[in-house]
Amino acid sequence: MKDSVIVLSGGMDSVTMLYEYQDRIAFALSFDYGSNHNARELAFAHLHCERLGIPQRVVNLRFIMENFHSSLLSGAADIPSGSYNDENMRSTVVPFRNGIMLSVAAGFAEDMGLKYIMLANHAGDHSIYPDCSPAFVDAMSDATKAGTYNHVEVFAPYTNLSKTDIAKHGKALGIDYSETWSCYRGGEHHCGTCGTCVERREALRDAGIEDKTIYIDD
Repeated sequence: MKDSVIVLSGGMDSVTMLYEYQDRIAFALSFDYGSNHNARELAFAHLHCERLGIPQRVVNLRFIMENFHSSLLSGAADIPSGSYNDENMRSTVVPFRNGIMLSVAAGFAEDMGLKYIMLANHAGDHSIYPDCSPAFVDAMSDATKAGTYNHVEVFAPYTNLSKTDIAKHGKALGIDYSETWSCYRGGEHHCGTCGTCVERREALRDAGIEDKTIYIDD
């Protein structure tokens, strides 16, 4: 039964969810909010939706880039290198990004009579991004249920999984992760040194997946 809209970036996590739950997804909702890597992600989101025959809509949220402050919005040179942890990655926080996206998705879900919004947040995000935490997801789900006639809920099954756990799901599904985007610098190829590239490399390695990503630092 097609009962869900998925928030699809084009990164490893949401693409894995797209494949894992494709039978339930009525359409994918992607957002153009002006991040350094947005265009790279959106291209892969479109690729996978076309491949699976899942309709995709891209919503313009460029007001985020025009009004909010984050190294994710201000250029590749501002993205920190190193490990994917709270202290190192805090500059990449985009204020209430998931809250804004889930609110828009809730409107679409209500309008189309769908029951769920799928979100691919994971355990590695909790300490860095407040709008990826279990408490936030539960609170937003309560809000969308209370604020929609059809009681739309947030479905976030990866909340307590690691990036490696998600990669293992993708491995079982046969996903080619070279057709996803992670790098926050958003160049022609993955930089290999920013926190998201480091996290990507570690997850693929620990999941036993051959990493076919092109990294600039290789």
